[in-house]
Amino acid sequence: MKLTICLLSFALSSLANPLFLGGQEIILEDTKVPGDNPLYFCTGSPSEDLLIVDHVNLLPNPPVAGETLSIDAAGNFTQRVEDGAYVVLTVKYGLITLIKTKENLCEQLANVDKECPVEKGEMKVTKQVDLPSQVPPGKYFVQADVYNENDERLTCMTATVRFGS
Repeated sequence: MKLTICLLSFALSSLANPLFLGGQEIILEDTKVPGDNPLYFCTGSPSEDLLIVDHVNLLPNPPVAGETLSIDAAGNFTQRVEDGAYVVLTVKYGLITLIKTKENLCEQLANVDKECPVEKGEMKVTKQVDLPSQVPPGKYFVQADVYNENDERLTCMTATVRFGS
């Protein structure tokens, strides 16, 4: 669950992620989230998103089970975000969906010491997350699709992270 909170923090602070076609991974570098991270925007250029992501930096990158993950993120909201905003979070282990949930964004902002309303303009987030050491080895896919109270997309990010050997 701490892994989920950590990855949700990425979405709050702010792919053609590798697209899976015929068993091959195709990575489109122009969809990469700026910074030192394994994140990609969900659909091509995020130019229409209401959150312009400056950077998301993770240390270590990629995240390592049993270690503290440091998150440093910055972005610019093009409009105010009110209560009613939400994030749709999906976490998969291989092809198995572990989590698919819709959460109140304003409630989740408390995890990064922020609150609603989020004013138009710049937001910076720094967070330390202790990842559990007992994360089963394998490939995890995470997607966080974030919307404002009017169902307009703030941002959508994905990551594929491999734990263990």
